[in-house]
Amino acid sequence: MPDLIKHYIRQSALGFVLAAVFVALLLYFNVANLWHLVTHTDVGVLAVFLLWLFNGIVFAGVQFGISIMSMTYDEDDEDDDDHRGMMIRTVPVPIERPRARGQTRQIFRK
Repeated sequence: MPDLIKHYIRQSALGFVLAAVFVALLLYFNVANLWHLVTHTDVGVLAVFLLWLFNGIVFAGVQFGISIMSMTYDEDDEDDDDHRGMMIRTVPVPIERPRARGQTRQIFRK
């Protein structure tokens, strides 16, 4: 399995663990009376599962994004062809616009 896929699975699992901790803290501190809502209804388990699932998706994406963005770039990589040493010289090109009588005239002249 490629290293990037392993990295993605690892970071996504960490994101879902963080989401579980987040949902547990929400329930423990009874934010917005959530513990009461969950324990006094018959679909409370489904609500907690969906809260964990959707927060897990968000946390996993953020965790993977942070881990990718914090990776270092190897400056000594010899196999990249980004042509940093090439000089690009811009040359103005004359533009012609048609006149009302069907004639053309040159706008920029050297």
